[in-house]
Amino acid sequence: MISVCIATYNGEDYIATQLTSILCQIGEADEIIISDDGSSDGTLEVVRSFHDPRIVITQGPATGSAIDNFEHALQCTKGDVIYLSDQDDCWFPDKVERMNRALANADCVVSDCSVTDQFLKVTQASFFKCNSTRFGRYYNLLIKNGYIGGCMAFKRCVLDKALPFPNHLPMHDIWIGNVAAFFFRLRFIDEPLSYFRRSGNNVSTSGQKSKYSLCHKLYIRLQTVLTLLARRYGKD
Repeated sequence: MISVCIATYNGEDYIATQLTSILCQIGEADEIIISDDGSSDGTLEVVRSFHDPRIVITQGPATGSAIDNFEHALQCTKGDVIYLSDQDDCWFPDKVERMNRALANADCVVSDCSVTDQFLKVTQASFFKCNSTRFGRYYNLLIKNGYIGGCMAFKRCVLDKALPFPNHLPMHDIWIGNVAAFFFRLRFIDEPLSYFRRSGNNVSTSGQKSKYSLCHKLYIRLQTVLTLLARRYGKD
């Protein structure tokens, strides 16, 4: 069973496109968990208009945090394989097939994506290339993060290890990627499997320049290392 997690907040302009691109790729027994963090626009009306029993709407934590909202969505999942999805992206038609195939020999898979503007016009053919993404658990932890949530799929074992989220996270996908890299088998797919829309209104901030100072970045990395060690030795 596949569970797709979407953390929504005022995403009425794009959520229909994303849901349409996902629903045609998943089975009748699969689910899409919509955790809505108190949208004030027509996001939920658009979601309900699909009248699809695979879509499950749940009230988010209403903290204004995408991290908390994704954690809530993940806690509601039933699937053996979990996909993360941003509300304003668009999946390629073969994304699920390709990701599931890769998961036969991995526990977490991260694909490349094409960066677009709000109209899905491609501005960067490869996020990996413009982000200088490369494989390596220490490189992604200490040098340059390449774990982008909307491009991730992972097995239940990864989720069980990642939850609950620690308090110091800069973003949920960075934590999940590091958990997968240090405890399980992680694989990168060097081909775009989705459009990564940068509309200037995104809930997640992946792909944009970090707002944190160097000192804060070092602190976050140290805390992540300590938490990974605590998870390994059962002290967290």
